[in-house]
Amino acid sequence: MRDEGSVSNATIRDVAREASVSVASVSRVMNGHDNVRPALRQRVEDAATALGYVPHAGARNLSMARANAIGVVLPDIHGEFFSELLRGMDREASAKGFQLLLSNIHADPVHAVATLKTMRGRVDGLVVMAPHIDADLLMAELPPGLPVVLINCADHPGRRAELRIDNVAAAGAVVDHLVASGRTRIVHLAGPQDNVDARDRCEGYRAAVARHQLPARVIDGDFMEEAGSAAADTLIARRDGADALFAANDMMAIGALIALRRGGIDVPRDIAIVGFDDIPLARLISPALTTMRVDIMTMGERALTRLVALIDGGSDDAMESTVPHLIIRETSDPITIKRITKEQRGTS
Repeated sequence: MRDEGSVSNATIRDVAREASVSVASVSRVMNGHDNVRPALRQRVEDAATALGYVPHAGARNLSMARANAIGVVLPDIHGEFFSELLRGMDREASAKGFQLLLSNIHADPVHAVATLKTMRGRVDGLVVMAPHIDADLLMAELPPGLPVVLINCADHPGRRAELRIDNVAAAGAVVDHLVASGRTRIVHLAGPQDNVDARDRCEGYRAAVARHQLPARVIDGDFMEEAGSAAADTLIARRDGADALFAANDMMAIGALIALRRGGIDVPRDIAIVGFDDIPLARLISPALTTMRVDIMTMGERALTRLVALIDGGSDDAMESTVPHLIIRETSDPITIKRITKEQRGTS
């Protein structure tokens, strides 16, 4: 059996011979053309995988068989999280002589597959972050023979070079912090349930409040600031005594913070707020947001480092899992709460 990390000298003619098809048929498959029968496509892709063939565009430097480009496929390319991730990738790619080719992978599976197809023959490797795409579909559509590093994708069979955040442990640490701060009615503002990060953070929250023998309450969200504002409006209208809000990302937490303060709710005295990611805005907003810090830029750099090693012929199918660490700021800091209370007593 061929070592998948080794360099292959297979050509398009070798693939055609292995699959018993014409070179033109192999070319159509590798370029993602739609006018190919499924059975033929599968036969060509199986042959390419067996031979370790990596397709390359005609404009490549043929002596190196490289495009000097790396495809980056993300669920979105807007927002501070993705900006930081791309900043880390771009810095590492530039240092190693590569350019980035960016695309966002839509929620619609048909669009997701189309996005991956557009990368065939144009890049030397792929970084794919697709936490909202079915694992079987994603694995089936990754270009055969092309080096790939996954970031926070759904659980899948087999082994790939991959980076993940331990969202369950991180969410549990948030709940532990809020309970230690005296909070007992903790609401979780969740992300979209088709997103593996959101599901894991919700799972970690539920397990932690159960461990502390506290009730679980989840409000549906979508990772957008507007969802945070809507959740805050719900809490204000219900007046049910919630004393902490753990949002599945910082943008929802910031949206909730702004809406709660606008509604006359004191943060953190009346309700503590914790986010997730530690985007740059988290420390700039007032009061500064307590959050789970993901070293986003470093994650981008690490993904590129591992991918370039694969492109250079290395072998890597390891899973790297990191646990974010809690950054306690004013929106949940007990010292801040005591100071605010003391100041208010002094003016009463």
